[in-house]
Amino acid sequence: MIDIAMRQIQLIPMVACALLSACVTHPSPIDAQFGNAVRAAVQSQIVNVNAPADGAGVMHSDGQSVKSSVDRYQKSFDVVTPTSNVYNIGVGSGAGIAP
Repeated sequence: MIDIAMRQIQLIPMVACALLSACVTHPSPIDAQFGNAVRAAVQSQIVNVNAPADGAGVMHSDGQSVKSSVDRYQKSFDVVTPTSNVYNIGVGSGAGIAP
């Protein structure tokens, strides 16, 4: 008796999901237009659409200048810039303050 009741309780959510899925409309107007704004923004940022085909965007340079550029870029992460403590501006010996 309890086993039959448990099966009926488990069956109710499955039947409800099956019945509710019939109420869904596919595709909705929102789904049909989904992603168009992003695709339009990407296309508007492309300067030369045929760049891969014609090779006009390829820049030629020698290996020495490219290597020095990469080295400078990598060294820029090694240098630690000293930070100034802005919290103690105006705090100190009190010079210039009248007693």
